[in-house]
Amino acid sequence: MSQANVPSSSSLPPGMQLRLAAVRALCFDLDGTLLDTIPDLAAAANGMLVDLGLAPRPVDEVGTYVGKGADRLILRMLEAAGQPTEEGSDAFAQARKRFHAHYRHCNGKEARLYPGVASGLKRMADIGLPMACVTNKPQEYIQPLLLHFHLRQYFDFFIGGDTLPTKKPDPGPLLEAAHRWYLAPGQVLMVGDSLNDAQAARAARMPVVMLPYGYNEGRPLDSVDADATVEDLDQLATWLELSRGLTPTAPSAKP
Repeated sequence: MSQANVPSSSSLPPGMQLRLAAVRALCFDLDGTLLDTIPDLAAAANGMLVDLGLAPRPVDEVGTYVGKGADRLILRMLEAAGQPTEEGSDAFAQARKRFHAHYRHCNGKEARLYPGVASGLKRMADIGLPMACVTNKPQEYIQPLLLHFHLRQYFDFFIGGDTLPTKKPDPGPLLEAAHRWYLAPGQVLMVGDSLNDAQAARAARMPVVMLPYGYNEGRPLDSVDADATVEDLDQLATWLELSRGLTPTAPSAKP
């Protein structure tokens, strides 16, 4: 379906009733899906550049480099600053060390919870659906963020970009999540904001729903192959309730 047309929360879009009724668990991306982490990532990436004697980049530009993991962000920042390099080089190792030194200090300081996330996750938990966070963010940063924003209790586990040998858009992390739940991939719904998330879900043969407010490396969602777009997680919770014949619960005050 067109990603530009988000159906109303009071009705299910064509074809979604059966897909959502079959869902037994959900995987969520983190950056751009649950939290807006661009301010912290930009602070760390620009701190890295300054340490290396390079000029910082605009925050909006940094946002277009987010989505494929920290190492890719570092490489793109160095390229934008006029110092391109490759993974494995001494220059990359030094830049990586500086980035993580900054990010460990600022992780969560300026990040914000997207509207509807806390209430939507609670409603999905109340339905009895297990959930996991599957992100390309390095694993050491995931739990501190989830704890800081009081979201950790909703997730059975989390899988980071360095947890497994592969990361999204490879289907490996999503297949690992399904395996941990003893579920078929088609019984797990991926919820994300980028082409990475959609490609990983399609490769894993999972249904996928997109959120329109995330990053997607600065590109529009119109061409992303997804089953539907929801305006926020409260709308997704309503759809899941409707697919189970439940009366939608009123969302609490957002976020």
